[in-house]
Amino acid sequence: MTHTSPAPPAHPSPVPAPVTVLGLGPMGQAMSRTLLGAGHPVTVWNRTPARAAELVAAGARLAHSPAGAVAASDLVLLSLTHYQAMYDVMGGATAALAGRTLVNLSSDTPTATRDAAAWAREHGAAFVTGGVMVPAPMIGSERSSVFYSGDEEAFRTHAATLAQIGRPRFLGTDPGRAQLMYQAHLDVFLTTLAGLAHATAMVGTAGIGAEDFLPDVLQLLGAVPDMIAPEGVAGLGRQIDEGEHPGDGSNVTMMGATADHIRETSEIVGIDTALPAAVQEHYHRAIADGGGADGWTRIIDGIRAPRRAA
Repeated sequence: MTHTSPAPPAHPSPVPAPVTVLGLGPMGQAMSRTLLGAGHPVTVWNRTPARAAELVAAGARLAHSPAGAVAASDLVLLSLTHYQAMYDVMGGATAALAGRTLVNLSSDTPTATRDAAAWAREHGAAFVTGGVMVPAPMIGSERSSVFYSGDEEAFRTHAATLAQIGRPRFLGTDPGRAQLMYQAHLDVFLTTLAGLAHATAMVGTAGIGAEDFLPDVLQLLGAVPDMIAPEGVAGLGRQIDEGEHPGDGSNVTMMGATADHIRETSEIVGIDTALPAAVQEHYHRAIADGGGADGWTRIIDGIRAPRRAA
């Protein structure tokens, strides 16, 4: 007779940790749905309770006060308009903060973020800043990513839960770093959108509709990385960090002339010139500072040291 040993007992999967979400705008709702889908018990609170109806139907628990919401979980996510809203919401709930981890995913300045971290510590809470780099419909997808900084131990403790929202990247213990990285990314995003809007208005003066224009210009955007970093983004970044601005392909003088033409065209066709004027000024400054033969990255020097009005 053949004897078989009993299979070793299976290790139970970790039970998903409870999470509280304060603020149920599009982002807060998306995070709550994603966490519920991953099996986390989710407690939610919002100034307008009706916004929680679909989440409650999906299994979330609606707290009737911020204090009750905070008390429900060790991990508290805030998705609010700005950091002042945190103080407004949490003003009557500070007694519940001790021992909790606040992860504030709201947008504000690095200074406001650092002040908030100090405020949280005064009330016994660990504080982590988060910057979500995708819109609400992409939360939890493979393309979702989030910058974090602040209390490293708290971040490591809750990293697996936070990874449900998006790929986490921890930038260090300064609470302002994640906010700064977040704002820098949005700087590129909003400036790009402004450029698209301005260019669409420009061609529209000749009867070229956005339906015809956008496919071509979006294809151009997709080619930008190869245009500005043909040998790789890392190499471009290294050159900028080392203060090298080779102008072999196109230089500041050439780019500045193009900036002049864009502004002049804007004036001729009668559209707003604020955006092209700002771009033009960057190139004029670099030329005036002796960088006409350098590459376009030379304009960073002037941006870093803006001229002050007398």
